[in-house]
Amino acid sequence: MMQPQHRSLPQVGAPDPELRNSPVADEEDEETDVVRQQMPGAAQCYFNGTPYPHGVYVASGSQVLRCSYGVWIDSGSADSRNP
Repeated sequence: MMQPQHRSLPQVGAPDPELRNSPVADEEDEETDVVRQQMPGAAQCYFNGTPYPHGVYVASGSQVLRCSYGVWIDSGSADSRNP
């Protein structure tokens, strides 16, 4: 799946531990499946209390995250000068 242009991504900032946040995984692998099983049926991810639907990309600082059924997947750098 192609990653959208960085400038069009919503900038969500850093995760606030006081607010609801879905877990972040480095990539889609067996460990991600284990984390996802802890959140069965989650069709959205949360970042600082805001829900995002499956498939949405956001920028958290210099990191691009993609929502995958309740788990954020690290999808690379948001810095186009340092991909």
